[in-house]
Amino acid sequence: ETRSSSPALGTMAGIAQITPFLYLSKGSVASNRQLLLSRGITCIINATVELPNLNFPDFEYVRVPVADIPSAPISLYFDSVADKIQSVARKNGVTLVHCAAGVSRSATLCIAYLMKYQNVNLCEAYNWVKSRRPVIRPNVGFWRQLIDYEWELYGRNSVKMVQTPYGTMPDVYIRGGGSS
Repeated sequence: ETRSSSPALGTMAGIAQITPFLYLSKGSVASNRQLLLSRGITCIINATVELPNLNFPDFEYVRVPVADIPSAPISLYFDSVADKIQSVARKNGVTLVHCAAGVSRSATLCIAYLMKYQNVNLCEAYNWVKSRRPVIRPNVGFWRQLIDYEWELYGRNSVKMVQTPYGTMPDVYIRGGGSS
């Protein structure tokens, strides 16, 4: 686990350091070549259908064409994205995962990566990412897929979906693990 020199600054800039070799951001950050180079980013994972890759020659691009809707099958990409982040890190590279707002799709993929490669459960992975980018809020369908993935990885669950007056949501939003 790393200490970012200024987590608040990172949030304002729209980019958050999740690990020394993984960043999460909103889409506009991916067009700021100088910022990306200053963070040592070598691979950009674009988790949108709607935003184009800018194809700067400095970066490798990976497209994860998922809409931010609960029915989108983001879990199809959990393993391939986690494996890519890990292989880039092994070569001393740094990956940026972005979607449009840096709230749902990119956060979901970073959480899945942490569960697979940093040996943390879903609740811990969510809190890890949220502590570095407080605006994250994966949609309800993505939560269900993360819960299934946690079961697949560990055979147990640390988060469950609950009914509230505001609809169905993960219990971490209620038990103070991340309600805002």
